[in-house]
Amino acid sequence: MLHLADAARALLLLILANSLPWIAARVLGPRWGVPLDLGVTWPDGRRLLGSHKTWRGVAAGVGGCALAAAVAGLHGWTGAVFAMLSLAGDALSSLCKRRLGIAPGLDVPLLDQLPEALLPLWVLRASLALDSTGIAAVAGVFTVLDMLASGIRRRGTAHA
Repeated sequence: MLHLADAARALLLLILANSLPWIAARVLGPRWGVPLDLGVTWPDGRRLLGSHKTWRGVAAGVGGCALAAAVAGLHGWTGAVFAMLSLAGDALSSLCKRRLGIAPGLDVPLLDQLPEALLPLWVLRASLALDSTGIAAVAGVFTVLDMLASGIRRRGTAHA
């Protein structure tokens, strides 16, 4: 049975894990923006992950989710692990996009949302008190919100 408070808490962690790295980049600019892939390229010259996946973003996501989880009544470690898993899913989708030759920054619906949503929700389902219905609901709401936010971010950077 889906409990809205549990689903809302998981959705909050998902939004934070994926928004805080972006916010940190906007606030800090290039400071501490060391790429996760350290500039490694494939033999064909394409980057492993790209320049938008940074250690600064990981630190922002993990730290923010740990704090938010503690405030929301979960263990801080649950929030930290949640963020690590979500950001690993995001890095995986970035890796797939690079290998498919998709330009950096180009949105690919579902590939840009589902790995980063489903990985932490599934792995931490017991800690988050979510069943399969809750996981599907949270991932679905996150997907819609992220697609809407992507459109807003694109318009904001086009006018900047």
